[in-house]
Amino acid sequence: MDDLKLIVAPSPHIRDTETTEKSMFAMLIALLPVVAASIYFFGLDAVRLVLLSGASAVATEAIFQRLRKQPIRVGDGSALVTGVLLGLIVPPSLPSWMVILGAAFAIAIGKQVFGGLGQNPFNPALVGRAILTASFATAMTAWRTPFDAITTATPLFLGEASSKIPDLFFGSVAGSVGETSALAILLGGIYLFYKGYLDYRIPVGIFISVIGMCLITGQSIVFNLLAGSLLFGAIFMAVDPVTTPITKGGRWIFGIGVGLIVMLIRTWGSHPEGVVYAILLMNATTPLINRWTRPRIYGQGVKTSE
Repeated sequence: MDDLKLIVAPSPHIRDTETTEKSMFAMLIALLPVVAASIYFFGLDAVRLVLLSGASAVATEAIFQRLRKQPIRVGDGSALVTGVLLGLIVPPSLPSWMVILGAAFAIAIGKQVFGGLGQNPFNPALVGRAILTASFATAMTAWRTPFDAITTATPLFLGEASSKIPDLFFGSVAGSVGETSALAILLGGIYLFYKGYLDYRIPVGIFISVIGMCLITGQSIVFNLLAGSLLFGAIFMAVDPVTTPITKGGRWIFGIGVGLIVMLIRTWGSHPEGVVYAILLMNATTPLINRWTRPRIYGQGVKTSE
């Protein structure tokens, strides 16, 4: 025993080859079908929005890191992912300066003011969209049809009777540039799940609560799953590892909560869609959910015989 040498070092004690860069690159790969579909349906406007939003997010991150006298780490891809996501969840006709401003706010208000990557309580891209919606309501609700660019309402506003399921599945409907094609979104989700970056519990929890609410209220299950931003939010937004619970049970609670709030807003709210606010509200509950669902410490609460 005298020759035994113990190495005492701070955590982490379990190391992995996984890096932030790899996970962000995987997210960008998963978004390629969505970006391709958005370009197919909405043309150069989709390219404009995604590029400007991504560039604005990266530039804002670099500026804030320089002001805070931190190493500039925009190469990790997290800011670019935030910008691309924001560019995909806005209307195709949104002015360029608005999406640039929204991406800057997404990084500055949604991420950097909390300390940067890994410390933000809310999904930055959704923060940017919420700010844009509150500031420019008219521009953020100016929808148009694919290809011919005719001003129209979204399927959620028009209702199930005015929508065709094949159009909702393939994406030939009005909506945000990256949220119309369920097929493209599902392809990206399958890739993330295959690579191990998508925990099925949150999306499945969302779908379960949406289906349950549809059965209770007598609404169409397929329509509510395919219309609006539910699929995009469930697969790309609600699964953000920074802003969602870390426990398995907590992720079920989180997903079910998101789906429930979405259906409450869709059914009885004055706004036809509520995915953004549902995820942000559940982001706020993440610390509580983690506390409620954390595993019991080994031996804690166990009564011993005297």
